[in-house]
Amino acid sequence: MKIFLTIAALFFCALTFAQNDSSYVLIGSYKGDVVDAAVDNLGNLYVISSQGQIKKYNAAGDSVGIYNQVRNFGKSFSIDVSNPLKVLLFYKDFSTVVVLDRYLSGITTVNLKNFNILQPAAVGLSYDNNIWVYDEYDSKLKKINEQGDLILETPDLRAALSFNLSPQKIINDNGLVYVADTTAGIFVFDNYGSFKKKVPLVNWQSIGISKNTVTSVDKELITVYNTSTLMQSQKRHPFYKADARSFISGDKFVTFSSHQLQVYRQR
Repeated sequence: MKIFLTIAALFFCALTFAQNDSSYVLIGSYKGDVVDAAVDNLGNLYVISSQGQIKKYNAAGDSVGIYNQVRNFGKSFSIDVSNPLKVLLFYKDFSTVVVLDRYLSGITTVNLKNFNILQPAAVGLSYDNNIWVYDEYDSKLKKINEQGDLILETPDLRAALSFNLSPQKIINDNGLVYVADTTAGIFVFDNYGSFKKKVPLVNWQSIGISKNTVTSVDKELITVYNTSTLMQSQKRHPFYKADARSFISGDKFVTFSSHQLQVYRQR
C-alpha cells in the first residue's frame, strides 16, 4: 500500500523543490492522523497515531509493518529506531518497554518495576542491543538486557551533577551515551556509564546525534553543536509553522502536524 498522494511517485524520489528553501527537496508526504514520527538509518518512516498505532513505510512508500497493540499500554512516550531490526517503545505511564522486530511484531515486553527500576524517565537502545534506562528514583543511568537483568549502573548522579536529571531521550552513538534533558542540557557518558561532559543545548523540541554532532530543532531555530570543537551554529527553520513539530535524521528533514507529514532531503 502506497502512502503518498502523488501517483507513481516513489517515497524517496524527488517530487518538487521546497517552496521555502531551495536547499531542500520534498521527497515524500503523508496525510492522516499523526502525533509523532521517526526515520531510521535505512530511510524507513514510522508514523505514530494519536491512538498509539504505529505504521512503518519503507523507502519506496510501501507499508511494511503495523503495530496495533494499543489496548495494552495506550500511547507510547518514545520510540527508538536506531536499529531498524530492533525497535524500542517506551510506555512511561506503565514503566514498560516493548521490543519489536523489523515488521513491528513483538519480541518481548519488560516491566521495569519488576526489576527494581521504580521511576524510569527515559530509555534508549544501547550499541550492543541492550537497553539504557534513566531511573529518577535513585538518579542512576542503568543498562539492562531484554530479560531485565542489570548489566551496569552509574553511582547516584546527583552528587556528580549537583541536581536531579529528568531526561526525555537517551541516544547511544559513536561510543557515547547522550542523556538529554530539554531543561538542563545533554549529558554525555561513555559506554561504561562514566560521565564525560555536558552539551549546553536546552529548550529543544527534538534532537538528532551523529558522531560528534548534535542537531536540535526548537521552533524557529536549528542548532548544530560539535562536541569535539564546542563550536555551535544556528539557522532558521525553513518550514516553521506554529502548530507543527520537526526533527532531523541524517540528511532527512521531517515536519508534521496532527494531520499531515512531509519529508525533505537536503540537497
